[in-house]
Amino acid sequence: MAKRNTRQTSKRVASKASKILNDGRYSKNSKSVAGSALSQTRPSKKK
Repeated sequence: MAKRNTRQTSKRVASKASKILNDGRYSKNSKSVAGSALSQTRPSKKK
């Protein structure tokens, strides 16, 4: 049975990825990597 990936993106990396996605100066590839990093973050517990 395959082992599930339990690694999560850190808050620091997620913050930088968010800034990349909101900045129009970055390439499509950079934004793709940033989106991938954000998809691996833990969901917020705030409601």
